[in-house]
Amino acid sequence: MGLPILAVIAGLALLVWSAERFVDGAAATSRYLGLSPLLIGMLVIGFGTSAPELMVSALAASQGNPGLALGNAYGSNITNIGLILGLVALIAPLAVQSGVLRRELPILCAATLLAGWQLRDGVISTAESIILLLALAIFIGASIWQGRQAEAAGDALASETDHSLDSHPMSLKVSVLWTLVGLVLLVASSRLLVWGAVAIAQTFGVSDLIIGLTVVAIGTSLPELASSLSALRRGEHDLVLGNVVGSNLFNTLGVVGLAGVIAPIQVGGEVMVRDWPVMAVMTLAMTVFAIGLKGRAGRINRLEGGLLLALFVGYSLYLIRVVLLADG
Repeated sequence: MGLPILAVIAGLALLVWSAERFVDGAAATSRYLGLSPLLIGMLVIGFGTSAPELMVSALAASQGNPGLALGNAYGSNITNIGLILGLVALIAPLAVQSGVLRRELPILCAATLLAGWQLRDGVISTAESIILLLALAIFIGASIWQGRQAEAAGDALASETDHSLDSHPMSLKVSVLWTLVGLVLLVASSRLLVWGAVAIAQTFGVSDLIIGLTVVAIGTSLPELASSLSALRRGEHDLVLGNVVGSNLFNTLGVVGLAGVIAPIQVGGEVMVRDWPVMAVMTLAMTVFAIGLKGRAGRINRLEGGLLLALFVGYSLYLIRVVLLADG
């Protein structure tokens, strides 16, 4: 039992470190290749912080543990909104100025509804997984087109990303090196983490879905937490929200889609009545808070951040109770 726990701890630590190196290197490399700051903020950083979820879920699906892949994706979305965004908003209220993010949030809600519709029959098939990947490809294409329009208008997310890149100068050679090293270590640490997580689940007699929703989901969301706290210290509020929105879109469409293409995902009834509704409610709440209603400016204040964090804590305590009942 000691070895699987050690594998999870070591895998998570290496996963977080390599993910940060990968995102920093990929963002700097993209800048040298001429990608605009807005697209780097929307795609490279937002999606790059989901690299751990992608690696872990792909490996889990290929090794016959699709429940771990689904739990990792949905659990990471819940963690990103409840723990990360909620905690950051408690520290300092987030003002949302980017028009791009206000348009992306309804798209995330639509992706969440699509995910719920696919869960209705208890399986995410290969065909449905391909639909998720196609939806992600369409979103990326639309984002590139939209990014060119918004860049000229001086979107807030673009200026914050530009400032963030300037604060971490990196030569082309170093940026490429860190991108490659980060990617290799992401694969190695993900393999270690999946092995340990599956072994722990088998020892305690709980499903790999529960392990994916808890330990693995929180662990693979640590890069988002680190990048969000770093952006908060620099006052880059739109980049904080951009990290969460981009990551959750990639988790919902790309991570689940890739895992389902590798192996169809059998979905237990508890996902539809417990996990997906929590993810959907938190996604809707984040959207309403960030966009604002009836003339209210878009912002996530401390009260709203506290509500998101309270939802996350309540959900986590319920999952812990499920584990204790299974162990008893």
